[in-house]
Amino acid sequence: MYGPGMAITRAELARLVDHTLLRTDASHADVLALVAEARDLGVYAVCVSPSMLPVPDLPDTLKLATVCGFPSGKHTTAVKVAEAAESVRLGADEVDMVIDLGLLKAGRYRDVVREVRAVREEVPLLKVIIESAALSDEEIIVACEAAAEAGADFVKTSTGYHAAGGASVHAVSLMSMTVGDQLGVKASGGIRTYEFAAALVAAGATRLGMSATADVLAAAPE
Repeated sequence: MYGPGMAITRAELARLVDHTLLRTDASHADVLALVAEARDLGVYAVCVSPSMLPVPDLPDTLKLATVCGFPSGKHTTAVKVAEAAESVRLGADEVDMVIDLGLLKAGRYRDVVREVRAVREEVPLLKVIIESAALSDEEIIVACEAAAEAGADFVKTSTGYHAAGGASVHAVSLMSMTVGDQLGVKASGGIRTYEFAAALVAAGATRLGMSATADVLAAAPE
């Protein structure tokens, strides 16, 4: 883990990035451009909407991620499970699933665990989006514990579409302390500068979801 005052280089940062395109008006041509840029930037993965799958001619150096129950999380469990399973069939290596915040805020912990576990059974690697900006610290901890109990691989801060906002250093630090080495922590939503990206990594983020990847990496030290 990178601590305060430890600069993360361009290449190191790139290997933590899911280069993301989740715009509602994105076309298949946009996805192909995203993949070409991702290859040149040396990032870890590309993340696109399920309707953009499969992605042709994806380099072996890139993982393919997609989203599930996005962005509201208010889909039924059966729909989320079906969406995740189809995405994997169409080539997705990783799925970023949005939880139902209403269940969490109503204290229905077991229902959150059951839904996450049901999706987890369909995918090779699952990231659980908790919309940390919309949660209290206690709720963030509970959401992380539910994701861990359900067998998720990562907890993720945000969709980037919630009115409450995106990633924060505080949320990432709290999520990292809660899951320890058991799960990864993905920060996403509003990451547009190298300084912010580096601060999130120093706070414990092990993956970053960004669409402004080229600008962020251009400002990173070699």
